[in-house]
Amino acid sequence: MSEVAKHITNLCKKIRHHDRLYYSEAQPEISDLEYDKLLLELQRLEADNPSLITPDSPTQRVSGESIGTLASVQHHIPMLSIDNTYNTQDLKAWSTRTKKYLQEAGNNDPVHWVLELKIDGVAASLIYESGLLVLGATRGNGVVGDDITHNVRTIKAIPLRLGLQKPPPQVEVRGEVFMTNSALVALNESQSSLGLPPFANTRNVAAGSIRLLDSRECGTRPLRFFCHGVGNMESLNIDSQFEFYTWAKNAGLPVAPRTQRFDSLDDLIDAGTTLIEELHQLDFEVDGFVIKVDRLSQQKLLGNTAKSPRWAIAWKFEKFEATTQLLDIRVQVGRGGTVTPVADLAPVQLAGTTVRRASLHNADEVARKDIRIGDVLVVEKAGKVIPHVVRVEKHLREKKLPKWCFPKHCPECNEELIREQSGVYIRCPNNQCPAQQRERLKFFASRNAMDIGGLGDKLVEQLVATGMVKDYADLYALTVFQLQSLERMGKKSADKLLAEIANSRDRGLVRVLNALGIRHVGPRVSTLLTERFSSVDLLRKATVEELAAVHEIGDVIAESVHDWLTSDYGTHVIDHLISAGVSMKVQQTNDIREGPLSGKTVVVTGTLESFTRQEAEEAIQQAGGRSSSSVSKKTDYVVAGDEAGSKLAKAEKLGVTVLNNDQFKELLGLK
Repeated sequence: MSEVAKHITNLCKKIRHHDRLYYSEAQPEISDLEYDKLLLELQRLEADNPSLITPDSPTQRVSGESIGTLASVQHHIPMLSIDNTYNTQDLKAWSTRTKKYLQEAGNNDPVHWVLELKIDGVAASLIYESGLLVLGATRGNGVVGDDITHNVRTIKAIPLRLGLQKPPPQVEVRGEVFMTNSALVALNESQSSLGLPPFANTRNVAAGSIRLLDSRECGTRPLRFFCHGVGNMESLNIDSQFEFYTWAKNAGLPVAPRTQRFDSLDDLIDAGTTLIEELHQLDFEVDGFVIKVDRLSQQKLLGNTAKSPRWAIAWKFEKFEATTQLLDIRVQVGRGGTVTPVADLAPVQLAGTTVRRASLHNADEVARKDIRIGDVLVVEKAGKVIPHVVRVEKHLREKKLPKWCFPKHCPECNEELIREQSGVYIRCPNNQCPAQQRERLKFFASRNAMDIGGLGDKLVEQLVATGMVKDYADLYALTVFQLQSLERMGKKSADKLLAEIANSRDRGLVRVLNALGIRHVGPRVSTLLTERFSSVDLLRKATVEELAAVHEIGDVIAESVHDWLTSDYGTHVIDHLISAGVSMKVQQTNDIREGPLSGKTVVVTGTLESFTRQEAEEAIQQAGGRSSSSVSKKTDYVVAGDEAGSKLAKAEKLGVTVLNNDQFKELLGLK
């Protein structure tokens, strides 16, 4: 091989490497300028040495000529559609049917579930032979699609050659072609400069672009791709859906973020419900989740109906849209100091409710969508999510509307705002900010925290506004006289509230930690920490390394906890709560209570018929036992409900006694 040929080969490898880092791993190592220099050098060398050009060279993505028509492609394995559901009840019913079907087929193994984002794009099939891309096709009617090879080659996220040392002889990769929101904005700006109409949405652009006859035109459209499966998994010699994603990443194929595997469908639903609230952070459109049975052997047993696989279902968001005018943009301060822009809207009916506000998420989102006071907006509500702005109807905009600028100072305390290191969120750094005080106290009093009955949002706002309460400890110093001075607060109500506040002193360290609002610390993390550190004094003395060593904690949470506990603010809060008589130790229920589980360690896994997870753990404590999150030789019982996964398997391996819902109730004396 000549030196020129070697140099061309190395350049191709470098460019494929950087394509993979950028599109598949979102971790670019070089600037766009440096990347362009590599590509230009390759183009120059190939122009001088045309005999050295290979089909998988990064320069060969665009054919340079238009085709006359799209040829038809017969799918070897039909590309079936997926059944939809819009609520968790139907999702649970599907899981029950799935498990019943497997049991009837003689498979009683635990079922694991995979949650992946449902990208709002266009389905596509890619065929690789010996690692080389040879065919791209649309889904079409599921049996026959269109040959779009000339266009998929222009999508830089799609490798022309798989990054595997030993690629399979043939593999059909399936996924979604889409366009990011930011790319659409840039494309529409280009359209406008040329006097052309803007594109309505990202899906329409993707669908139209991928079927263009001229690959040069398609190459000007910044399309992306995420893979989610293959036509025949058996060709890859893998055991699970989740294992496929690892294979895909190793091959240089991009996979959608936030893909997760769960042992319990309830855990999946909880994670999905939380994730819905975070989807606005993504730069592409998502219209739901796809839930899949993880094990390929179980997928094979389940098979397909005439239209859909039995082993997968789409959990879609029921979306409602309305058009209204933006009256104002104001910012609100959360308990952690994050400052969020909120749209004040002309009242409009949406999904059976009157909507007057919508989330604008962050300053960058307002700028990206170019939202201005006075604009006509399209507002969307998906599922139970608070309404958010989809787009601006710019063709209805008055010409002289000024751009909206994010305030430089906190609207509540006038402290100068700062931008987080991530560059997305803007915060008020003042812990004594009245807005933060209000929101922190509301959470502190909530049911899942200190559970102070009668201390509602309006009362908290009054207490902060009057200066009676500035931090948590001030609650415990309130008097009947002070409370009676508040609107609609008589002596009887005051006495009742003070009794609730007094009772909260003995909630225990788990609830206190959760109530403090430390970043990344919720009920689960609080429980894990207190299993290792039984008092706040021990927690304060713990190093980051000692905290991170706790099962399931890790470095990020450990640093957050350590930084908060050792900060001036955290020290002040803890000291004042101790002075107020709030218990900062773990409730030693098993030491002071006698019961059927005295001295026993119990792990709860799966979904129980008669208890929520929290209720089951509280019942264990009431019976004198200790609730744990992990199974070991020291575990006395594992209470296993539906969809119990790895914990049940480990219990059986270790010979730990396993109880079902009814046996658990009987042991507790509830049956």
